[in-house]
Amino acid sequence: MPGHSEVPADWPSLPDEQLLDLRLCDLPLAIEGSTLTGRIDQLRAELAERDLRVPVHFYLADEWFTPDGIVAVAIPFYLAHPRLEKLEEAQMLEVEGGEHEWCMRILRHETGHAVDNAYRLRLRRQRRAIFGSPSVEYPEFYTPRPYSKSFVQHLDRWYAQSHPDEDFAETFAVWLTPHTQWPARYAGWPAVKKLEYVDTLMRSLRGRTPTVLATTELDPLRKIKTTLRQHYRRKRRHYGVEPAGMHDRELRRLFSDAPEAAGNVTAAQFIARMRRHVRRVVAQWTGVYQYTIDQVIEDMIARCQDLKLRLAIPEDQARQEFTVLLTVQVMNHMHSGGHRLVL
Repeated sequence: MPGHSEVPADWPSLPDEQLLDLRLCDLPLAIEGSTLTGRIDQLRAELAERDLRVPVHFYLADEWFTPDGIVAVAIPFYLAHPRLEKLEEAQMLEVEGGEHEWCMRILRHETGHAVDNAYRLRLRRQRRAIFGSPSVEYPEFYTPRPYSKSFVQHLDRWYAQSHPDEDFAETFAVWLTPHTQWPARYAGWPAVKKLEYVDTLMRSLRGRTPTVLATTELDPLRKIKTTLRQHYRRKRRHYGVEPAGMHDRELRRLFSDAPEAAGNVTAAQFIARMRRHVRRVVAQWTGVYQYTIDQVIEDMIARCQDLKLRLAIPEDQARQEFTVLLTVQVMNHMHSGGHRLVL
């Protein structure tokens, strides 16, 4: 591919340390021919089934987003090649949108923003009355209410609650998803009124040419000159947590530095053994990024080492109680302003 002479032809076989030195703009990537092609085709088929004639343009960037006022969706570069998905997992512990259904959920969400832009829906009085003012400033952090029935549940982290525009995009995504049976799923929820509004609104747009057709690519991959190493350093900072240093009391309920525990496995070793499994479980329960959870675990391990703690209760009991403890700590982090707005 022209313009990528600095990247060796066998770049997918490079070890991580060498791969991280490549610039994003030099990566020879394209949506065409990747697994993204079939997913985008599926998304377009879903729009066609509803006769929504929105020519959404998809392109590669460094993260998921839809530029304001543009009918285009940016997709993170790592989804265009399995080697980069592997690097993403190594750096961030998970691949956002890597699984087919996960990717489709995000594509539908971002397409909701694109449809919003295409028909300038946020200017409509009823849309603003139902979802709130789009002019509300996006927060860096938000505190969701997990049990609220005023919002649909689509993406993790109760994302519909983060901003009125995200509420609209999430509601659109639920409406667009085939076989969701949303009238039954959300029966009795205040959120069903939002879905009914979107249903009526989209029916009124069937066959109509959008008002906005601009597909300008904002911050496309080909213009990002940072290296993969710099990219992940920034990304980890964004999703990381500050060491809490507040776990000692809870840790001492499971572990001990008393002489009678001297022959037991160290708390640090015990936590390290279950680290991978427990962070996945807590991520499923809370919707928080595994990387963020892992930072909390790292802090706990460090404190256990500092305090010279060892296992003080039966292992099965300790596994269960540590999982609960980690969940509580992660939720406390989230509700104290630690839930970042990311999409």
